[in-house]
Amino acid sequence: MKGCYILLIKLEEPKTIKVGSLGEIEFKAGYYAYVGSGMNNVLKRVERHFRRDKKLRWHIDYLTVRADEIHALIIPTDVKIECEIAKMFGANFDCIEGFGCSDCKCVSHLFYLGSMT
Repeated sequence: MKGCYILLIKLEEPKTIKVGSLGEIEFKAGYYAYVGSGMNNVLKRVERHFRRDKKLRWHIDYLTVRADEIHALIIPTDVKIECEIAKMFGANFDCIEGFGCSDCKCVSHLFYLGSMT
């Protein structure tokens, strides 16, 4: 199945994480939304994000292995809508600039939603 997905990632405490070529990033405690796609097999891509034991390949890998909770919303589609969704999040939430968007022109694909408490 092809599709797009949104990961909801919770950090219970602030964390400083080295994220590949982006370097060290200070993550606040709270919830983050990450927008991605899997145009070959979205289910396989999302399943990978839930694994703790994996090669750290993409920016999101560095965050998911340190997350306290991860949830996923899968949107089945044959159309690449990932960047459109990221732009909607970007209009409403703070982002981690350059995160998860090295293959597009978006500012980011990771957004801080706040503490939700």
